[in-house]
Order: sequence, then C-alpha cells, then structure tokens
Amino acid sequence: MSAQKILFISGSLGMGHITRDLAIAKAIRQSVPDVQIHWLAAHPASMVLKTEGEHLLPEPYLWQDETIAAEQASTGFSMNLIKYSFNVKKAWKRHLKVFKELMTNEHFDLIIGDETYEIAIDIMAKKLTLDVPFVMIYDFIGTVSMSRNPIEKLGVYLNNRKWTRNHDRLPSFLTNLFVGEAEDVPDTPFGRGMPSRRDWLERNCHVLGYILRFHPDDFKDKKAFRAQLGYDDGPLIVCSIGGTAIGKNMLELCGRAYPLLKKQLPGLQMVLVCGPRLDPKSLNVPAGVQMRGYVHELYKHFAACNLAIVQGGGTTTIELTALRVPFLYFPIEGQFAQELYVAERLARHRAGVKMTFSQTTPRILAETVLKTMRSKVDYDRIPVDGDLKAARIVRELLGLAGGIRETMALPKPQIINN
Repeated sequence: MSAQKILFISGSLGMGHITRDLAIAKAIRQSVPDVQIHWLAAHPASMVLKTEGEHLLPEPYLWQDETIAAEQASTGFSMNLIKYSFNVKKAWKRHLKVFKELMTNEHFDLIIGDETYEIAIDIMAKKLTLDVPFVMIYDFIGTVSMSRNPIEKLGVYLNNRKWTRNHDRLPSFLTNLFVGEAEDVPDTPFGRGMPSRRDWLERNCHVLGYILRFHPDDFKDKKAFRAQLGYDDGPLIVCSIGGTAIGKNMLELCGRAYPLLKKQLPGLQMVLVCGPRLDPKSLNVPAGVQMRGYVHELYKHFAACNLAIVQGGGTTTIELTALRVPFLYFPIEGQFAQELYVAERLARHRAGVKMTFSQTTPRILAETVLKTMRSKVDYDRIPVDGDLKAARIVRELLGLAGGIRETMALPKPQIINN
C-alpha cells in the first residue's frame, strides 16, 4: 500500500495557527509513520514551515497573505472588522480557485484546513463537494460585532447565518475539530432566530482541549535553560506581538515603561520581539532595551522570563498559561476574538492580566508589571493534549479512505473528554 497523503492548509493570519498545526502534524506522523504531509500556507506561516523543513506546495498554489489584509484594516492598536472583511475577500476568492485547481490536479487521501473559512462556507452551503475527508479546525465559534456601526452588525449577522447553514445536515465528508474547551464557547445564539453557539459546537465538533508544541514539565529548571538562551540572572521581561505588525505601538509602550521599571528592578532585561512582519529598526525605544525580529520557538523565551507582555492571541496566551508565567495581555481593540473569546477564557482560567492599550500609560504599565511580578500564580491546570486527540481522529478518517465519499458514513462528532 502506498503512503497516504494529507494536504494541510494552515490559516495564515499571524503565527498561532501554524504553531498548533505543526504539533498536530507531528502527532499524526507518530500515529501514521508513513504518511506524507503537504502544506499550503502564506507568509509568515510559510516561513516557519521552511524553517522546520516541511514540504510546501509549489508557487502556482501559493496561498494569499491574510496578514496583510489585517494590517491594512488596522490603525494603531485597533482593527476595523468591516475593512478586514472587505480586504480578505480577494484572498478568499483566490484561495477557492487555487484549492479547486489543486483538487483537480493532485490526489490527497485527507485534507485539513485550519480556519479555512472560505472552503468551509462553500462546503456547508453545499457548493463544494469532496470525495475525501475534509477536517476543519476552529478555535472560536461565530463572529461578534464590536461597534454600533449598522454595516458591521449586518455583516456579522449574515456571516453567522452562513456559519449555521445546514446546522443539522452537514456533509458526511466534513469533520470539525475545536481547539479549546466547550466552556470557551458562550451558550448564546449566533443571532436572532439562530441556534446557540454552544449547541452548534456540541452537535458538530470534536472538542480537543488545547494544543502545544512542547510539554510544560520540560521547562521546570528555569535557571538552566535561561543560561542556554543567553540571559543572565537579572529580571527578564519578554514583550511580543506575534505574527503581524499591528503591535508596534504596544512594543513602544513597553519601551517607554522600561526606565520606570529599571529603577525598581536593577539588572532588568527587557526584550522586544517584533516577529516576522515588523522591522526592529522602526521602533523608537530607549537605550538598554533589546530588540529582536522573528524568534524561532519563542515559547522557550517565555518559559525563561519573569513576566511577559503580549497581544491577546489565543496560542501565545495558552502557552503562557500552561507555563504558569505571569503575563499582561493587550487584546487588539476591535478584534472580537481577542477582546471577547480569549479574554473570557483567560478570566475563567484565572490567567494573565487584561490591559486596554488606549487607557494604558507607561506609568500604569510599569505599576501593573511590578504588581503582577509580586503576585502568586494560581492559574487553572488546562488540558494540552489536543494534538494527540486530533491525530487519533485523523488516523480513523484515513482508515476510511480509498473510495467515493458520497456514501461514506462518518461517526457523529462527540465531545471528547478523555
């Protein structure tokens, strides 16, 4: 029997998706040793895949960069959902064209899409039918309007209608995975006349728990691996904005707080991680602050630090929660997933301190940092084996591969608790 082939399409907005996708891919390879995994992704996810030695599909199948759409819809530390929705439509149109061409020209035994909404929407609308299993990964369910703008409210309503289309009649070749816990999804309607988000989750998704590329127990000896990373014994604060350039203002705010903190923390080391999209030379920060671009395996630096200051990204904040590191997080203003879903999840886990960028001065930030560093960490323990659960589901689906899927009866999704 020839090796089975998987197409893995990684969501390209930032780097949180590719982080968990690589963890899932590793678990799949452990479960199905001879499997071949081929990737579709845009920058910066494609950069990470190349660093990891993964196989990216050739240039004609290049995925459009949704990160650019998000940056174009942003002003300072806020993002306009309407602008982003309009900007990303061009990318989604190209994605569908590329995907259909790829399905015509290549054969795969299974397809995984991490938040590939453009594909999932057409599947749920029954505009797109596949003859192999398609696995869709979510980390939030339904969109939310963050303003009183009637256009935004209408757009969110229509988007949620698409989300709930064929609520009880999803195609048999579609399997949905949710990264997180059921409690992360509010038990509220998608909108007037639409089902509950929690009900949609429980009917249509396997709930995995969270996904990490590391095991938290590997970082208990902070002093040893801290030295390996080149840090001394002084207090260490790591500030990171993830995979977009939207957080430039946040990093400069951290820099302005540095002189105030240094007075209280002799020997303070502050590292600003700009990521792959922001040039460190563009930052205006005082002398003594270290600046870096993209840092591979940033979680090691999080594990080494005394405190982290980050955007409200889902993957980064879960890494910090699992590592039990004190942290402050700034949700991008107007970004519903960070302002609502991530913030509510972290509050439930008693993890992190939520900050509002537009209301935070350097002095307020410095005072909050000092208070947080002196506080005891009592985060909830969280399930972090979602990659293994995802791999088991993929293995089962690969066992069904080899025939026309119109007649394939996949098991009804159940919440996975074990």
